[in-house]
Amino acid sequence: MVALGHAVIPTERLNHTRLVTGVWIVCALLHAACVKPLEFPPLGDPLPASAKLDISPSIKDLTIRYSDSCGQLQEIPLGDRLQESVREGIRRTFSTTVADSTKETAAPDYAIHVDLVDSSFDLNKEALYDRAPAVLHLNAIARIYDRNGALLRQTDIKVSRQERLRLERLAKNCDYTIDPFIHDTVIDFATRVSLNARQAVTGEATLSSTEPSPMPGGRMGALASGSSAPPHSQTSSSRTLRFKAMLLDENSNLILEGGEHVRVRVDVLNAGTRAIENASASLTGTPAVIEQFPSTTLPISLLQPGQTKSLEFIATLPPTKQAHQATIQVTVAESGGAAAPLQTLSLTIQPAGASQDDVNHIPTPTPGFHQPQTYLLSLGVGTYRDPRLTPRRFASTDAETVAAYFQSIGGVPPSNIRLLQNQKALRADLHEALFGWLPRHAAKDAVVIIYVSGQAMVTPTGDILLTLYDGSAGDSTRLYPLSELESAFARLKTKQVIFLFDGLVSSLRGDTKGKTALPRWKLGGSNTLALIGGEDLTKGLEDDQHRHGLFTYYLLKGLRGEADTNRNGTVTVGELAGYVRQKVAWTAKSQFNQEQRPLLLPPLKPDDPAASLVLTTLPSLTSSEAP
Repeated sequence: MVALGHAVIPTERLNHTRLVTGVWIVCALLHAACVKPLEFPPLGDPLPASAKLDISPSIKDLTIRYSDSCGQLQEIPLGDRLQESVREGIRRTFSTTVADSTKETAAPDYAIHVDLVDSSFDLNKEALYDRAPAVLHLNAIARIYDRNGALLRQTDIKVSRQERLRLERLAKNCDYTIDPFIHDTVIDFATRVSLNARQAVTGEATLSSTEPSPMPGGRMGALASGSSAPPHSQTSSSRTLRFKAMLLDENSNLILEGGEHVRVRVDVLNAGTRAIENASASLTGTPAVIEQFPSTTLPISLLQPGQTKSLEFIATLPPTKQAHQATIQVTVAESGGAAAPLQTLSLTIQPAGASQDDVNHIPTPTPGFHQPQTYLLSLGVGTYRDPRLTPRRFASTDAETVAAYFQSIGGVPPSNIRLLQNQKALRADLHEALFGWLPRHAAKDAVVIIYVSGQAMVTPTGDILLTLYDGSAGDSTRLYPLSELESAFARLKTKQVIFLFDGLVSSLRGDTKGKTALPRWKLGGSNTLALIGGEDLTKGLEDDQHRHGLFTYYLLKGLRGEADTNRNGTVTVGELAGYVRQKVAWTAKSQFNQEQRPLLLPPLKPDDPAASLVLTTLPSLTSSEAP
């Protein structure tokens, strides 16, 4: 992917997908130009001939598989959609099409055979930045025969599309907005098959040919509409060039701030039947913004009929002391000067930091929202008796703030909250809370949330030991085994247990064998869900600017509304998990240049009731305000 910075980097790829969720939200909030997904370009008048399409089982049975952000395997029957689109393309190319099931009285004029050579699909959901990169490759062979079975043309049909996919704006926040990506891929594929069939029949030697040559038998050699006209008079560029422009912000919060990197992405389509050799994309608009782009014009290399390419302009927004409006106009034109219709992107630039919520300001309680069957045990340990242990500067305040959030907008009664901090977070204190306080209060239909901020150690066998105030860096007997929490959860038999951990995870000191094992966070039980601040051994980054653990900072931002991706006024477990995992991983890499990837164990299934469990309700955003 193009690196952020001041460079303008053109990215050429066969790509014309729509980031549905991202685009529509950008359109709604930034008034950006919205363009429909890729459809069939003009293929010319149907040729007066009959054709039969034969699609191989390798295409019909093609299925792509991937794992969503919750770890659930998803399958898409790509073959069905490819078959449907190719049939539609052939129907637009020939006046008569013969179905497979038709009992033919005479052989069709032409037969089109399409066979799949290979395919691949990759969704890198672990990638950082604002979306998961998806890459889909299709490699096929199209053969066109005449009525006597003579091969007229054999062509490789290669489609390679790349896009960054957003998470669906649904409560569970597990799957990606992938349907438009698939839609544009199959349209691209079908367009190439149809154009090759037309060119084989009309006698065009290459995709860019403008003069027909007679085929054996010659009966279709003169059917190329307008083929004798000069290339630039055949189709005006306003009909030939199509494009869509999108404005994408650096951190995907859809708020543009001074000093933030932005990308203007331009997807260009050749919707005609001739090649376009020289074209370019240009930016104009508000001078203070346009001046930030190192180059305002990028060339577009050779575009074959039906082909798409993408360009990206990258800049840093100018600093500002107050919010102001700006516009960016995007133009795509051929070298002759004729251009596709201009598209305008409108944006509001805010002062840097204006969008940052003060997470230490406890939100106003939500009137009428009560969860009397929810219990919270919030534990924060940042100082220790053992001087060898690394202090956690914000652990204690993190635990206190989390408790305040759940009481305020989580509807949890104060009597249902137990807060343990530093010297008041001894091994005995935690044990009493787990095996004494909770069993006495939490009923079978209760929801129990355990939040821990501090650090943990891992034994050579992968067992996890929590480090409390009286813990020791080298004595495992003075640490609190995670297995004790598992035992406590099993006794509770509640509706749902949610375990949240933010902090440092390191190997147990004093291990003379030198073995290192990966931490085993699985707590067992079908009603237990764990959201862990980082995978494997992790530093558990602390954010000095906001004075919170990085994981907890985004946990709080998510609880107060940023994780409410479907904008219905509530934050669910699924929404919060998807938001925190994405934001922590991206911020750790982009701002700290380190790796920290939160874990969700076990992965949420699409219909898992835990995903829809409401954690907070927001007084300032109700379902009536949803877009």
